[in-house]
Amino acid sequence: MQQQIRSALFVPGTRPERFSKALASGADTVIIDLEDAVEHALKDQARKHLCDFAAANRQARFWVRTNGATTPWFNADLAACADHPNIQGVLLPKAESALQVRQVAQAAGAVLPIIESARGVLALDELAKEKGVARLSFGSLDLMLELGTAPDTEGAALLLNHIRCQILLHSAAHGLAAPLDGVFPDFSNQDGLFQLAQQVRGMGFGGMLCIHPGQVATIHAAFAPTAADSEWAKRIVEIADSTGSSAFQMDGKMVDAPVIQRARQILEQAI
Repeated sequence: MQQQIRSALFVPGTRPERFSKALASGADTVIIDLEDAVEHALKDQARKHLCDFAAANRQARFWVRTNGATTPWFNADLAACADHPNIQGVLLPKAESALQVRQVAQAAGAVLPIIESARGVLALDELAKEKGVARLSFGSLDLMLELGTAPDTEGAALLLNHIRCQILLHSAAHGLAAPLDGVFPDFSNQDGLFQLAQQVRGMGFGGMLCIHPGQVATIHAAFAPTAADSEWAKRIVEIADSTGSSAFQMDGKMVDAPVIQRARQILEQAI
């Protein structure tokens, strides 16, 4: 069974004192970030912090966001990831080709491409079907910057939901785990985060990338089935299991195989 990831928490590679705290935050997975959170002059230092932590904490399991495939730090980042088996995989920023994904998979195994450029969107099919890809994720901030999209506008919402739909369709078509939505940058706005998390959960996303430990509980709450949903699912599954039927009526509504499977998924998410 694929790991359920509702929250994936970034921690800057330049802040090694925060690595253990991030792992204890309750996030489903932690990502040590060598890219956006690290200034150019500190890239080598951040990579060393990563390697030192991985070597000293072999029981720890986490992901790494490397620098992009076109940057001068990419190969050294991949080599570092290959040296430490407790690194579960790599988030590949600005993923734009199958070749880039293949390079990461050969070095680190599991790959989570971040779709955050026009080229990445247009390459979704070849990225999603490449061996080693665990799931896709969305980098909305970089994409809006490239396209000249004004954040927090109706136009931005229209564009981002259009891209989200494409990510979901390609994920399902290639049998990938549910994708992760991008970060919500205003970590003081818990209501806005909750609303967005509920929206993308309703669309079919499995979770979100996050930049602050205070966002984890809000994301988990948004992705948790409601009490009513859990009760409905429990009744459906109990009837299906007790009767062995894949088609029946409950509360005046038809229940068939897809509805039963949906109920089982809800109960899995409630665990």
